[in-house]
Amino acid sequence: MLKTATQSRESLSPPLLLTSLAGVLQKWLPEQRWFAGKGLPVTELAVVSMTELHPGCLHLLIRSRHAGSRDDCYQLLLGVRRDLPPRLHHAVVGRPTEGPLAGLTVYDALHDPRSAALLLERLRTPGTAGPLRFERDVQTVVPANLTARVLDGEQSNTSLVYGDSFILKLFRRIQYGVNPDLEVPWALAGQGCARVPSPVAWFWTSEPRKTTLGVLQPFLRGATDGWTLALKSLASGRDFTDESYELGRATAEVHLALARVFVPDVPDRHGGRHLAEGMMSRLDTTARQVPALVPYVSRLRAAYDAVAAHGPVRPPQRIHGDLHLGQVLRAGQRWFVIDFEGEPARPIAERRRAQATVRDVAGMLRSFDYAAHARHPWQPRWARRCREAYCAGYAAEASWDPRTEAGLLRAYETDRAVYEALYEARHRPDWLPVPMAAIARLAEGH
Repeated sequence: MLKTATQSRESLSPPLLLTSLAGVLQKWLPEQRWFAGKGLPVTELAVVSMTELHPGCLHLLIRSRHAGSRDDCYQLLLGVRRDLPPRLHHAVVGRPTEGPLAGLTVYDALHDPRSAALLLERLRTPGTAGPLRFERDVQTVVPANLTARVLDGEQSNTSLVYGDSFILKLFRRIQYGVNPDLEVPWALAGQGCARVPSPVAWFWTSEPRKTTLGVLQPFLRGATDGWTLALKSLASGRDFTDESYELGRATAEVHLALARVFVPDVPDRHGGRHLAEGMMSRLDTTARQVPALVPYVSRLRAAYDAVAAHGPVRPPQRIHGDLHLGQVLRAGQRWFVIDFEGEPARPIAERRRAQATVRDVAGMLRSFDYAAHARHPWQPRWARRCREAYCAGYAAEASWDPRTEAGLLRAYETDRAVYEALYEARHRPDWLPVPMAAIARLAEGH
């Protein structure tokens, strides 16, 4: 539609294009669930790169500056039409009133079946489009003409399912470098680890430097995520310990495979102190933003002091980095681990860093606690049984029990609960009592 609207390439240069897009994006971006600068007004936008994937569809990397001089880079696929069909009205970004797109409708092209199909075709046939590079595993056949649908409920990214056979995750907030959600599953596939779906195709940009933009993987048809299964268990009054035990075994299996693929680091004799300093810094920063946390700060510091004194027992290695019930799928009787991106808010270099495997365990233990609170009245006994079964399953596979590192486990649980408190205070205030209940328990040393 850009070409049929008689737009020349000169009129679509980034500075001129921004005269059309700046106003609509400043309103639209903060409304998206994957937008990281919640509560921060967008003060400035810049086009990092622009590629016309096909007539009427632009691939953009947009740098957004927020109040306080914070910068973020976002990946957008924007469609442009003069007349938008009713089925795409929900995807409208805006209607520019000036610049080269004046009078046209701009929309999120990921919701457009034609653009989604053409994106899959790019992934099926490796090649380039401007700075974009499309690659795939030549041993996997990806059929053409698969119907696409956008998954609901995404937060930090957007996922498209193609024909219930493949799922494409497009990273929305872009950090330069190789994304762990491509690097780790690809490496594990080479090790024959069947717990993690292997990448089928991916694309990246060379501008301004090599950066992962999206990954296509097999879609586990009929699989259910762990969070949904846990809530069903609570609703029916059914025990979840068998599933928790097997999930612990699956977690340990992935950790062992990661240790084979990525050589664990040599233990740093100052590692405990550095780890504790980072946790204390996050605690102090969060307490300034979440007043309910203030009464617990001094007692929570005791958990970190123990880590500073003794440090991790086992050498740090690559881990999942953001493990919880929403990051695991159960198909039949088997658990699979997905989404190795880590916490998107943290720098990509930090997410790729070797860490204690207990951090993943702590994340899953916190997730059991969340599930138990989601059902009223709260089910603490259900959570305790799941936690114990999960650790027992982990110990059976890994030949060591994470509960033997009780001090480190408590510190990581505390660090995770502090992170949760900040997230809930910003995004879901009604959920703030969940991490605060854990913080009260952890402050007492339990």
